[in-house]
Amino acid sequence: MSKKVKAFLYNFICFAIFFSIIYFLVVRFTGLTGLWIPFTSGISASLLTPKFQAINYMGQEKIFMKWMFIKGVKEVK
Repeated sequence: MSKKVKAFLYNFICFAIFFSIIYFLVVRFTGLTGLWIPFTSGISASLLTPKFQAINYMGQEKIFMKWMFIKGVKEVK
């Protein structure tokens, strides 16, 4: 599996996990109804999830991650 596909899957899995958790919390603790629940969950999840990207670095394809809770960019092994 290529690094680009892995980065895409990491992005999707992290978004799905954060979306599910936030969706549950929004339903449980707010009074939002209808389409406001998935809109709120989607926007919040897209802001909070880490971002993964496959880049050619020094002749090798590597996956890097940037997240608002971690300073700088980290390499994913």
